[in-house]
Amino acid sequence: MTATTAQQFRLPDVGEGLTEAEIVSWKVAVGDTVEVNQVIVEIETAKSVVELPCPFEGVVTELFAAVGDTIAVGAPLIAVGTGATDSAAAVAPAAAPVAAAAAVPEAAEPAPSVLVGYGPSESHGRRRRKPAGDHTAAAATPVPAAAPVLPEPVPVAEPANGWVLATPPVRKLARDKGVDLAAVTGTGNQGSITRDDLLRHLETGPAAIPAAAVAVAETTAVRSDAQADIRIPIKGVRKATAGAMVQSAFTAPHVTEFVTVDVTRSMKLVESLKQDKAFGTARVTFLLLVAKALLSAVRHHPEINSSWDATTNEIVQFGRVNLGIAAATPRGLLVPNVKDAGSKSLPELAAALTDLVSTAREGKTTPADMARGTITITNIGVFGIDSGTPILNPGEAAILCVGAVRRQPWEHKGKIKLRSVLQLSLSFDHRLVDGELGSKVLARVAAVLNDPRQQLLLD
Repeated sequence: MTATTAQQFRLPDVGEGLTEAEIVSWKVAVGDTVEVNQVIVEIETAKSVVELPCPFEGVVTELFAAVGDTIAVGAPLIAVGTGATDSAAAVAPAAAPVAAAAAVPEAAEPAPSVLVGYGPSESHGRRRRKPAGDHTAAAATPVPAAAPVLPEPVPVAEPANGWVLATPPVRKLARDKGVDLAAVTGTGNQGSITRDDLLRHLETGPAAIPAAAVAVAETTAVRSDAQADIRIPIKGVRKATAGAMVQSAFTAPHVTEFVTVDVTRSMKLVESLKQDKAFGTARVTFLLLVAKALLSAVRHHPEINSSWDATTNEIVQFGRVNLGIAAATPRGLLVPNVKDAGSKSLPELAAALTDLVSTAREGKTTPADMARGTITITNIGVFGIDSGTPILNPGEAAILCVGAVRRQPWEHKGKIKLRSVLQLSLSFDHRLVDGELGSKVLARVAAVLNDPRQQLLLD
């Protein structure tokens, strides 16, 4: 048998100066064989969720962090045994079937393969190592005549000497959350407390699960107090967003202007473009025309595509437009951007926006996609909201807010008709954008959306 060499893979800096990341999910377990560039873990940084590939080939011998743990850049993530001829060389041998294992003294029982954070998998037929004082399987082992009579098993709800069945990662999570495991009802093997039991306890409060519900506790959440407080840790994307918004709000003097626009022609153009084969599988939406309108405004007024550099006391006017699109995702607000959006044709812009939004909603946006944005669009109209005063993305001079399109009476060619109308608002940094420039930019966006075919010919 070839000797193995353990290689440690440490958390790299996957973004621009990131210092830590949270483990979202492991794609491998101890004992798995991995290949070079195989995705092994999903992490959440302050900017996005990233999948990390393994740089080694071999057998996983150790996972150094559990799901939910936050680790620093440079800390070990995983150990991989390389050079083994058989994957079994790096892990403990499989245990015998439960019926046969019952007659084997506990000292001879092999250690089970453990996926950190979830404990031994029951599907492998391995026996759980019993803590001192747990004699639930004692009947299977002959007891010497001089041995004292063993006590009956102790229910988890009333632990003896404070002992509760739970894996180390579950115990760590309980300590981090300030939860007394003795107050948690376990539904795992032999009444052990699983990660799901602990999370359910955090969500529903200390009320115990009724006995009749224990059998289905893994799939049915029991809530005894609908008014119970829920505490959600602030970390990852949400923490980074909060910090950036506070910094922006208290650094740049915000000004917001509003305009109401008849976008009936734009809505008709969107329906027409949906039938155009030049767009292929890209989604054609009203947001596409909004993006094109803002790019037109930047082309006419390039000073809006700027940033205030306090370290050098300079205004930096960007040569390219990296157009950010604010996207609401399950992990919080993300603002990925389309690089050099101003150089793209309408079909190319549609394809880029389609890929950007779908990637963000799947949580697969990379830090590179989030970096170096120059101006942003936020679409609150999709939530049925008419208007808002958005906060600037740090390092940008302006953000355009798009409200809901509504059918309402509007004067058109001297008559009152039902038209598609929306409200636009533009927030800008008043240090480098004065009222004249901000008004001209917003007016240009409104003009393009009011009559896109005519106005875009002027670009």
